[in-house]
Amino acid sequence: MPYPTISKETLADYPQGTCFVVYCAGPHCNATEKAAMKLARLGRPVKKMIGGVTGWLDEGFTLVSHG
Repeated sequence: MPYPTISKETLADYPQGTCFVVYCAGPHCNATEKAAMKLARLGRPVKKMIGGVTGWLDEGFTLVSHG
């Protein structure tokens, strides 16, 4: 979910212990930090995926779209 939409209400469907992994499209994006801060302030566990989506693809992993 985009970081501007993160709120107590949008997280209500996720169990309290759910660990959220935040990432950006590339290495120069700062939305990851903004999302991590919001999640932490809401008391949610959070991890940062270093390298973002670009790093994920560079490692040979694939993306799956749900929506």
